[in-house]
Amino acid sequence: MEVTRKPRILLVEDEEVLRETTQLILQEGGFEVVEASSVPAALEILPVQKFDVLLTDLHMPSPGDGLTVVSAMRHFNPHAVTLILSGFPEMDKAAAAILAQADGILTKPFGARRLIDSIWERLKKERVALPIPATVATILDEGTQATIADWLIRVDSERDILTVKMTDKERSDHLPQLFLDLVARLRSPLPLGTRAFASPAAVAHGHLRRRQGYTAAMMVEESRMLQVSIFQTLQNNLFRVNFSKVLESVMVIADEVDSQLAQAMTSYVLESKVDALPTVA
Repeated sequence: MEVTRKPRILLVEDEEVLRETTQLILQEGGFEVVEASSVPAALEILPVQKFDVLLTDLHMPSPGDGLTVVSAMRHFNPHAVTLILSGFPEMDKAAAAILAQADGILTKPFGARRLIDSIWERLKKERVALPIPATVATILDEGTQATIADWLIRVDSERDILTVKMTDKERSDHLPQLFLDLVARLRSPLPLGTRAFASPAAVAHGHLRRRQGYTAAMMVEESRMLQVSIFQTLQNNLFRVNFSKVLESVMVIADEVDSQLAQAMTSYVLESKVDALPTVA
């Protein structure tokens, strides 16, 4: 990309000394620098200013982290170069997910020359805007069947706990509707603390599990494994997820799955009480 002015860099770093030192290095290297000391501060700046480069720490103590800022930068400045700063030299599996979001990782401590050269090298390359990261709702909507398949494998491995024998279809018949409810709630989130919507399907599921011979403990274990499978789907899609909404989405997922379990358990208990009533001639 041909640069005819000073490229603008957003520098996000919570350590004051490192932030000030890096700012001076960048200014000496020919860049205009806007600094932010936290993720929330960066997220306030991005919608109202244009940048050519993002340079952000990966790990910060304030809410969110560097990937949250990367996702926001991709949204507001899709052609910008995005570089992550990390104090961990061995990123292992995380590196692949990070590099699917950002253009590179620089390990602290880094030399001034290496930093400047890394940025200029990437600015000179032809930039192609990456796709805007997908929402958690989209990932779960597209991955419903894969998540159910993963859940069935987990259920099958717990035969000492889930002793009721049934076909995969019988076991998972309630899940497509649960995922529809979950995706709908992710796309139209309720204020935190608001009671989840009533689910007739969850109520029917509780009645059915009672008739199928499940214990309450089995229902709880199934629900626990479902959350594990959902989070595994998100883990498998880290390369495309919008990190700026992940924490909120995880809370919604946990609340919705727990709410449906609670409704199913209530109907299960009611069914048990009906079963215990004496038969009337």
